[in-house]
Amino acid sequence: MALLQAKNVTKYFGENCVLNDVSIDIEKGSFVSIIGASGSGKSTLLTILGGIDKPTQGTVTLDGEEISAMSEKQLAILRRSKLGFVFQFFNLAPYLTAEENVLLPIMLSGKVTDEHRARAKELMEYLGVAEQKDKLPQKMSGGEQQRVAIARGLIINPEVILLDEPTGNLDSRNSAEIMNLLKRINEEMGTTIVQVTHSDLNAQYGDRIIAIKDGKILDVVEASNNDKAPVELITETQIETNEEV
Repeated sequence: MALLQAKNVTKYFGENCVLNDVSIDIEKGSFVSIIGASGSGKSTLLTILGGIDKPTQGTVTLDGEEISAMSEKQLAILRRSKLGFVFQFFNLAPYLTAEENVLLPIMLSGKVTDEHRARAKELMEYLGVAEQKDKLPQKMSGGEQQRVAIARGLIINPEVILLDEPTGNLDSRNSAEIMNLLKRINEEMGTTIVQVTHSDLNAQYGDRIIAIKDGKILDVVEASNNDKAPVELITETQIETNEEV
């Protein structure tokens, strides 16, 4: 059974169909890249997979539980216990230190313990931002802020970490560092990773690439049996610079 599954998911915003009968399976320990042009529906799919939004039709299950049928309270608990999120613009609390930002999901769920602080320290050391622990976000570089955001996503030991354009606000050097770091996290920690991206280069870090266009799955490339080059697949999605849906 897939760890995370979307089955026949359709999403309307008003009369606009953003996702049209989308079905995907995400296996435990995999690194899945969902790629498409701006406006293709990839970010909407990510928010539905993460329980931030609900499908108009279809179902989403995590570890056998149908999250698309959960109440808002149940979803809030789920997002603080099983799902980690990392966004393009980091979304760090500006008046909290790096360490406090990493611990924020724990603060929202209950009391921060010494064990939690030790976990935060371990993650920040692993991600190379231990020296930034007492700094506010505005005192850190974009790459450092994104590493802190990744540590925050991992602090709850999530079953899946979901990333929306994780390097979209970074230069090429920092982008490569973050993508290499995500690959290490996937391989060394066994964390299941799902990223959405418009970058063919970033997509190729995944062991599975799902191309989406106009709200539909266009193609799927498995890295283990890849007789079609990812860059060829990306060309078919006709990457554009329109505003994301």
